[in-house]
Amino acid sequence: MMKALKFIVIGMVLFMAGTAHAQVNVNVNIGTPPPWGPAGYEGVRYYYLPDVESYYDIHASMFICYIEDAWVHRDKLPSKYKSYDLYDGYKVVILDYNGSAPYQYYDDHKTKYAKGYRGPEQKNIGEKPENSKSKGQDNGNGKKK
Repeated sequence: MMKALKFIVIGMVLFMAGTAHAQVNVNVNIGTPPPWGPAGYEGVRYYYLPDVESYYDIHASMFICYIEDAWVHRDKLPSKYKSYDLYDGYKVVILDYNGSAPYQYYDDHKTKYAKGYRGPEQKNIGEKPENSKSKGQDNGNGKKK
């Protein structure tokens, strides 16, 4: 009887340890900023990309673009921006909004941060890869589609 109880306790401990480890792995991977994102901003959810008039959702690793009269979530920018370099483009960090529709302030963002806008100097989180083709088709985590 005592032997069986020990096995049950050991089994429960192993099960709980495995569950805790899985939870840590999931939490670490959600919301990781892309390597082309601006350094020094932890805990933000969105960037506004003035040159392509789009948003990037860090939590979902997706771009939010206005296509055919609707805001859509995509893993890459529309093909018309295939030559846009995410490492060199300016990213406006949205500090005052954390809902699910940053584009509700699009008119304000477009006016305040027009195409070509450059604010304070930015350093990217990661280095631009050598021989990079990270022009517009980067899904946010350095992987090409």
